[in-house]
Amino acid sequence: MNSTQQLTAIIERKGGGYISLCPELDIASQGDNIEEARRNLIEALELFFETADPSEFHNRLHSDRP
Repeated sequence: MNSTQQLTAIIERKGGGYISLCPELDIASQGDNIEEARRNLIEALELFFETADPSEFHNRLHSDRP
């Protein structure tokens, strides 16, 4: 059975571009504009889900990171 998990995307202006962050998994990316930063974050998350061991996903999601 598949489950769905909602994740947060924070996008902030930094210098001449934008930084995107998924704080639950501590994955970040960047782009020249908001949409590019969003797309790049999605790509980084997809790569993480494709390559990470399931225990890594669980550990990051349930860590006590500030």
